[in-house]
Amino acid sequence: MPELPEVEAARSAIAEHCIGKKILRSIIADDSKVINGVSRSHFEAALLNKTIVAAHRKGKNMWLQLDCPPFPTFQFGMAGAVYIKGVAVTKYKRSAVSDNDEWPSKYSKFFIELNDGLEMSFTDKRRFATVRLLDDPASAPPISALGPDALLEPMTEGEFNKSLSKKKIAIKPLLLDQSFISGIGNWVADEVLYQARIHPSQNASSLSKDESDRLLKSITEVLEKAVEVGADSSQYPSGWIFHSREKKPGKAFVDGKKIDFITVRGRTSAYVPELQKLSGVQATEAPAKPRKRASKKDTDDHNDDGDDTNGDVREEETEDTKSKQTKTSKSGKQPARRKKSTKSNDNDDDDDDVDGGGGGGGEDDGDGGDDKTTGTRGGKVIAKRKLIGTNESQDANKSKKTRGGGKKDTAEPKSRKSNDSDASDDDGNENGDQKAGAKKPQKETRKKAK
Repeated sequence: MPELPEVEAARSAIAEHCIGKKILRSIIADDSKVINGVSRSHFEAALLNKTIVAAHRKGKNMWLQLDCPPFPTFQFGMAGAVYIKGVAVTKYKRSAVSDNDEWPSKYSKFFIELNDGLEMSFTDKRRFATVRLLDDPASAPPISALGPDALLEPMTEGEFNKSLSKKKIAIKPLLLDQSFISGIGNWVADEVLYQARIHPSQNASSLSKDESDRLLKSITEVLEKAVEVGADSSQYPSGWIFHSREKKPGKAFVDGKKIDFITVRGRTSAYVPELQKLSGVQATEAPAKPRKRASKKDTDDHNDDGDDTNGDVREEETEDTKSKQTKTSKSGKQPARRKKSTKSNDNDDDDDDVDGGGGGGGEDDGDGGDDKTTGTRGGKVIAKRKLIGTNESQDANKSKKTRGGGKKDTAEPKSRKSNDSDASDDDGNENGDQKAGAKKPQKETRKKAK
């Protein structure tokens, strides 16, 4: 989840080691999900024999200025990372490539070799980044749509306070809005709000001038410190909430004070209730769901990216769901669902509600959960109805023997047959037995009449 400090560390390393050098070789990945709007061959040809003039950054975006356009631009997404062979560049959490791995890495999306032998690569293990080739990156989306850079273009106290007064939304999602201010992601937002002692759900327009000034100061101080140490999190001050914001609820503390987790506008937010008080009438926020597995933590980190990757997450979840549906179909359980009639579908909705409330494994079990268990649920529903149908048939026969024949008794099995047939196709044999049971009392009645 590279944010402004991590992207700035990458830009700084390129500026220090690559400026003034010519590109002799380039390898662009054949990956249309990451390489946007240009063919691999055209991208590679556009880089050859060009000299790197400068490295720029705005928010979480970076681009290389060459001696003539077009220029390669990088939107880091969830796990984008820059590597320069032989040079120590900050390795972002969950994006690191081992020194023992092949070079360039199998995750490399953009690779260049310079005239002095130096090699640089942009990697992306999760494929949420975007690499483009643009004539003027600063005037084209997404960079042109960004708000002022949180570090390079800070607002004055008056400008910041006036801007907040017009925003009637919670302050946390406002800070994550890259069109409002660019470069702040989930961890930076949590940190600056903690340092300013402001609750993440506090309405932005309700902040006092003093709170607004404290928040602006916190943004500057947090970003400057993170950039100063090259985004090396081990060098962040011990009093930062950063060091504990990913620990489990009940085990996260900062300076001896408990850290709680809530969901603000769909985003997991860490804060200290003792110090960050919610004032005024605010919307109630739900507690954050616990993170149980590393894969879920990866997903949370993707959410940390904050601006433009939600579509990719949904796409990944859709692919997971499709995979689970395929497995379910192969297991042979899915056909049981197809046997249910309209009536059984109504009852199955109730069954889903019960199962859903019964609790699975937290958020990890949520993706495609209904598809994964539908066959089993359908099987249970049909099995229950078969049993009910059998009992009803037996009860009907007992009732007929006890009461004897008659028009009323003869009509009752017909009604039973109609109801049971709605349960499932598997009830056909039971209905046949029920018919036979119904005819026998009718014959006895006729004999008596004679």
